[in-house]
Amino acid sequence: MALIRVDFAAETLELDTSMTVVLPQEGDDPPPVLYLLHGLTDDDTAWTRFTSIERYATARGLAVVMPQVHRSFYANEAYGMRFWDFLTEELPQTVERFFRVSTRREDTFVAGLSMGGYGALKWALREPRRFAAAASFSGALDLAYIQEFDLRPHIRTLVSRVFPDRKVAGGDEDLFHLVKKADKAELPRLLLRCGTEDHLVKQNERFVAACKTAGVEIDAAFGPGEHEWGYWDEQIQAGLEFMLGPR
Repeated sequence: MALIRVDFAAETLELDTSMTVVLPQEGDDPPPVLYLLHGLTDDDTAWTRFTSIERYATARGLAVVMPQVHRSFYANEAYGMRFWDFLTEELPQTVERFFRVSTRREDTFVAGLSMGGYGALKWALREPRRFAAAASFSGALDLAYIQEFDLRPHIRTLVSRVFPDRKVAGGDEDLFHLVKKADKAELPRLLLRCGTEDHLVKQNERFVAACKTAGVEIDAAFGPGEHEWGYWDEQIQAGLEFMLGPR
C-alpha cells in the first residue's frame, strides 16, 4: 500500500487544502474506495495517526480517501466556505483524476466518526445512488438538537458561523428529516455503532428510532465504549466487514 498526502488547490473552497490517501499498489482492477471522514477536532491525518486503518485497508485491497474539512459539519457555511460542495462534487472528481479507483456504486463507501459520522450519513442519504454502504461511528447525528440546545460556547460559535440564518430542523442538514423522506429502495446499506458511555449515545438512539419509524433498515449496535480512538479503531474493522464482507 501507498500512504499519500496530497496538497492541492480546491476551486470550490478557493484555497489549497489536503487529503490523506491509502492506495493499493497491487491488482489489475481499480480498487474499491472508502471516503473516511474525520471528526470536529481532527484533520485528514487523524484516522491514520490514531487507528490502524492503513493495515486494515491493505488486507482488503481498499483505497481510503480522508479529506480535510475543518469544523464545517460537512456543510456549505453561511460565513465561510462551501465544504458540502467540495465533499460531494469536487473531491470525487479530483480523486478519480489523480488515482485509479473504482467508480462503480457497488465499490464505493463512506464512513466517519463523530462529526464525520454525521457527514457520512448525510452524504449517503442525500446522494444514495453513489454508495453501496455507509457507516457512522459515535455520530453527532441530531444537528437540529445541537443547534437549538447545545449551549457550550464552542458549539454556539460553530453554529453561528455555519448555520446562523437557517434552521437545521426539517431541511437537508437534518438527518431525521432525510430519513423520513428517503426512498427506501434507493438507500445504501447503513451501519451505526456508538458506545453506551459516549456523550452522543442519546442522539444515536434517537436516530435509530427514527429509522425504525420510517421503515429504514439500519444495522445498529450499542456496547461498552466512550468517545475515543480505541473504540473507533475497533469499530472501523466491523465497518469494513459490513461494507466489504468477511475476509
